[in-house]
Amino acid sequence: MPRLLNATFYTSAHDDRDLPKHSGIEIAFAGRSNAGKSSAINALTNRNRLAFVSKTPGRTQLINFFQLTSDQFLVDLPGYGYAKVPEHIRQHWQNLLSNYLQTRDSLKGLILIMDIRHPLKPLDIQMLDWFSPTGKVIHILLTKADKLSKLQANITLHKVTFFIKEFYPQCSVQLFSSITNIGIDDATTIINEWLQTN
Repeated sequence: MPRLLNATFYTSAHDDRDLPKHSGIEIAFAGRSNAGKSSAINALTNRNRLAFVSKTPGRTQLINFFQLTSDQFLVDLPGYGYAKVPEHIRQHWQNLLSNYLQTRDSLKGLILIMDIRHPLKPLDIQMLDWFSPTGKVIHILLTKADKLSKLQANITLHKVTFFIKEFYPQCSVQLFSSITNIGIDDATTIINEWLQTN
């Protein structure tokens, strides 16, 4: 369990050529710009500002690598779906994301962040469609679960679970809140299992 608490900033990449070369394992985090991705990373690593949290969605414009051990990394991908980002930047992000997700050998699995109040948006489905053909594992965090009643959160969880079991069998899903710590232990367990698998 403590492994994620060792996370430190390692490097950032703006282009494919900037991606670090190593023989280890990477776990990537992706999600819409306002879904709570940075807050989830900070909660899982118990660090307030490891991943930058901004009131302005779309601030993560690089692929940011956080080192856990000498050959294990968490990877914060640029948020997607923020309309105010200029078209040429949005296209650059899309190309960088798709190339990374589809071709990165060291990428073990994807943590996909979705706001529980707005899950499975078209760009979330696009992300699933980009990554699923790799055959690698995907785990969805339905963030901001504290914003709904327990009953409504579980209803949404059931609906999302039913959908992904039909279309994305290598995918799992859980409730998560960086505010009330819902699901932190479960998510940490899954990530550590991925890191231990060769």
